[in-house]
Amino acid sequence: MEKKGIKNWEKGSSIIKSGEKRTTVRAVRATMSMLHKQLNPDDDRVVIPLGHGDPSPFQCFRPPVAAVDAIVDALRSSRFNGYAYPTGFPSAKKAVAEYISRDLPYTLSESDVCITVGCKQAVHAIISSLASPGSNILLPMPTFSMYDACSAVCGVEVRHYNLLPEKEWEVDLHSVEALADENTVAIVLINPGNPCGSVYTHQHLENVAKVAEKLGLLVIADEVYEHITFGDTPFVRMGAFALKAPVLTIGSISKRWLVPGWRIGWLVTTDPNGILQKSELMERIKAFLEVASDPTSFIQGALPEILETTKDEFFSNVNNILRQDADIIYEKLKKIPSISCPNKPQGSMFVMVKLDVSLLDDIEDDTEFCLKVAKEEKVLILPGSALGMKNWLRITFALEPLVLKDGLERIDGFCQRHSKVV
Repeated sequence: MEKKGIKNWEKGSSIIKSGEKRTTVRAVRATMSMLHKQLNPDDDRVVIPLGHGDPSPFQCFRPPVAAVDAIVDALRSSRFNGYAYPTGFPSAKKAVAEYISRDLPYTLSESDVCITVGCKQAVHAIISSLASPGSNILLPMPTFSMYDACSAVCGVEVRHYNLLPEKEWEVDLHSVEALADENTVAIVLINPGNPCGSVYTHQHLENVAKVAEKLGLLVIADEVYEHITFGDTPFVRMGAFALKAPVLTIGSISKRWLVPGWRIGWLVTTDPNGILQKSELMERIKAFLEVASDPTSFIQGALPEILETTKDEFFSNVNNILRQDADIIYEKLKKIPSISCPNKPQGSMFVMVKLDVSLLDDIEDDTEFCLKVAKEEKVLILPGSALGMKNWLRITFALEPLVLKDGLERIDGFCQRHSKVV
């Protein structure tokens, strides 16, 4: 069977001027900066950060001692003070291959791995390498805006397929098939889900893989929240279905190890049929990384020990706190009439909720809601418009449970003050 997406990879990686294709999705950081400007300096309450997925400020979300010790040991060894390799130190790549292989029916090798400066560089490397005149990529809606922004810069048309809130944010496979054509180069799948807090079942992932196989698409599996699950559905890697369609997995230690500032990630190929080897895609990705900034040397040096020695107890403790936070946010939001939560989050650190502005006075849309909550309550929430979902909100719940309760109570008080009198 001819792979439609694969023949597009052979067109070359010409970059269309970024102005020719634009996304309506606003960068998350730009939106958060706008909200920060609304904070009232005369309000002596602490800021409650429900808008950005960084749990590191909170005492209950500290990285494992083993990871910190590994960094210190790598620095003190003086073995990692020089330039790093463009695609990563062999020892770091080998460690990632072994780590990912734990969850796969295949054994990956060092050659299947590129070490990157966090997931952002991996996203940029892949999309820029897929770009060609007329190409398009399938992204979820709601989206993670980094993909939209990279696609706009690289001149790749974005087509958003739907996620279905009534089905726990599963992929609408009919919309995927309707959107794909001969110029579609890949489909992005985010699991566990940012921004939805979803975790896909083995069966649903297999169904996605079957559609990708039918359409001849490469699957870009964003698994930065891998194993951060606290519901009934366990995490399954998309690479487990790579016999049906080749998979590029994006991951990092940022979220699972609670160190987003360390900026170390990976791009992993799972391709048992050798489809990618017949294309030039991986060579383009490596060429991109050769001219990009290299991942920090001493963190790469520590990576094998970090991946090998972190105890399961650490991960269980983090997931238990997030489970408690998920319970808190789901129960608290049920008591706010103007906000509805379609599903209790099952993974990641986020939940998407629907805002009913018809029940509120002086609130035109989700953006105005978030601006006024920031100003009046010192609570930061990301408006859904930043992710392409008007009158929705993305709320981060990876906080100390007591701080999370405080933030939700402030939101409740805001909604009560602005509630329309019936």
